[in-house]
Amino acid sequence: MSNPEDIIRATLEAERDAQVRFLAELVKMPSDNPPGDCSAHGERAAVLLEELGFTVERHPVPEETVKAAGMISATNLIVRKKFGEGPVIALNAHGDVVPPGEGWTKDPYGAEIEDGWMYGRGVAVSKSDFATYTYALIALERAAADGAALNGSVELHFTYDEEAGGEIGPRWLIDQGLSKPDLSIGAGFSYNVVTAHNGCLHLEVTVHGKSAHAAMPYTGHDALEAANAVLSALYDWRKDLGKTVSEIEGIGSPQMTVGLIEGGINTNVVPDRVTFRLDRRMIPEENSEQAEAELRALIESAAEPFEGITVTIRRILLAAPLMPLEGGEDLTERLAARAAEVMGEPVAAKGVPLYTDARHYTAAGIPTVLYGAGPHTIEEANAHRADERLPLEDLHKATEVVALTLLDLLKA
Repeated sequence: MSNPEDIIRATLEAERDAQVRFLAELVKMPSDNPPGDCSAHGERAAVLLEELGFTVERHPVPEETVKAAGMISATNLIVRKKFGEGPVIALNAHGDVVPPGEGWTKDPYGAEIEDGWMYGRGVAVSKSDFATYTYALIALERAAADGAALNGSVELHFTYDEEAGGEIGPRWLIDQGLSKPDLSIGAGFSYNVVTAHNGCLHLEVTVHGKSAHAAMPYTGHDALEAANAVLSALYDWRKDLGKTVSEIEGIGSPQMTVGLIEGGINTNVVPDRVTFRLDRRMIPEENSEQAEAELRALIESAAEPFEGITVTIRRILLAAPLMPLEGGEDLTERLAARAAEVMGEPVAAKGVPLYTDARHYTAAGIPTVLYGAGPHTIEEANAHRADERLPLEDLHKATEVVALTLLDLLKA
């Protein structure tokens, strides 16, 4: 029997071009969320996986459940490979992506390659890790076929609502009893093993007033004037968030952003309603319920002085932070060791200021870390920005890291 590590490395080297083509096909198929009409991408991914010889379980999410999540369609995919009795390790990446937005110099769905980087929406977050995890499993299968003794199973979980909160992706798979892994790895970047991330609160705030003719504004109640006071109070309050810093490396401080706003009827009408949505990032040390209560009180207090004005506040999302679970130490250590070996520089466990689907696994008691293909930072990848990109060398290296880590974890 050949050395399993040599088999894995040789397999991945031989499959490099095929892996790039696989990723390109996923990037070329739009799966923007919103609007969240993602079943077609799920079907395309399933066909590509079947062409590689995998048996693919398609799990369409019921229409009513999808609509409740603010989406149109979603079909989650599971691939299962059992090598023997032992732990089940899930590899999760999401195929839904934020819309391209403006400012691109490349086709967002072109998968164009320039100077070793592939460009396209979702190429880094996180269609890349469809390719990472798929080809890591291919390499592991080749090693097993050549005689490597492995105990346990690997599952690919490819899901489609991370950008809307993940409730009908990993959480739905777990709640439906479709999978119960012992460990999981979620999409990440190549130079960090992420064991913690922020929580996130989304609130929708609607300021209600009374319309009036612009020639007689005193006969109405200006919702925009009140909303301006609320926003000013929020931005003043935000200045103090930087005084609090997480003890976890990579997390930083709490954040607050107002990302959407709309309102008014016409230029010559006193606005009767203004609605905005805010994003509050909570470090792992914060209590999410207290953070929400503080924001609600601030908003209501700022609007109170305005006659005829009422405010309604609706929670859109409350995502728990990711924290390390007992039992995940071995996974973290092995990933970090293999990553340092392959990337050629120290790779340590740390936190990130994002929130991800990984929290759904830890909420179910499944130790989870984030690791996958990508450059050193989100900024380098242009994640959620124009000209999102991925260095293909990092794709290949991350795939080797994941495959070797799986080998370490499943070796008999």
